[in-house]
Amino acid sequence: MIIKAGDVSVPLDVPKPFREKYTENYLKITKQSGRLMLFAGDQKVEHLNEDFFGEGIHPDDGHPEHLFRIASGARIGVFAAQLGLVARYGMDYPHIPYLLKLNSKTNLVPTSQADPFSAQWYDMDQVFDFIHNSGLDVLGIGYTIYLGSEYEAEILREAAQAVYEAHQHGLLAILWVYPRGKAVKNEKDPQLIAGATGVAACLGADFAKVNYPKKEGFDSAQIFKEAILSAGRTRVVCAGGDTEDIRDFLSRLHDQIHISGAAGNATGRNVHQKSLDEAIRTCNAIYAVTVENASIDEAMKVYAAH
Repeated sequence: MIIKAGDVSVPLDVPKPFREKYTENYLKITKQSGRLMLFAGDQKVEHLNEDFFGEGIHPDDGHPEHLFRIASGARIGVFAAQLGLVARYGMDYPHIPYLLKLNSKTNLVPTSQADPFSAQWYDMDQVFDFIHNSGLDVLGIGYTIYLGSEYEAEILREAAQAVYEAHQHGLLAILWVYPRGKAVKNEKDPQLIAGATGVAACLGADFAKVNYPKKEGFDSAQIFKEAILSAGRTRVVCAGGDTEDIRDFLSRLHDQIHISGAAGNATGRNVHQKSLDEAIRTCNAIYAVTVENASIDEAMKVYAAH
């Protein structure tokens, strides 16, 4: 399905002079499909080097530029990374559509030791200065929320401000929303995931990135419908998760979109841990399912193409 400018629901916190820019960014980031294929490149902080070097990971992935080479050569909606990383490589990859991740933390401190809090690295004035001075095609910002953390109040305040200020300049706002902390017993509980997408809606997010719910004896694609309903006009995408067989991954993505009603995906490890050629083909297959409404078999043909 092709959507046009008149089909885009512009939030009322976008000022009138920036509503055309917001619409333009929305159509760009979704490739006029209403669905998001987000290539996640923020894991160098989140998971340190364990996702980029080791057994089963292609040697190319050890260097940060591998992420930019993939994003440049593949079909994607947007490439998400920290502002500092984009500042170091963006001059060589000016045509990538970017999303600037505003906060990140490492996984060194376990939840059992301290509840998570990932503070915002840059204020929005600095972000807007970077966008203006770099000349890059920045379509939006991203921020991670940990619901259930003892720092939840501060996290929600920062997220609300980031969403509001992004919209003030016509940028999209995507929230990574993860229930996590000592008070959270099951991070993938279906009702808790639905609660997370509802919080994203209340914060005014354009898209919410959440983990796929799991409940013993239930089909995840069916129980995920609750989270889609809870989000309302905020579109929901799933985190890619651990690396898995490409056909299994595409099948799960297809179910998320066509059974659950999700609006795309946010994939990192299942893409960047491969060689450049395979990573690009993987991205293109994911794009085919997400944006072009391809079947699993059609997407596998895209993956197999050289």
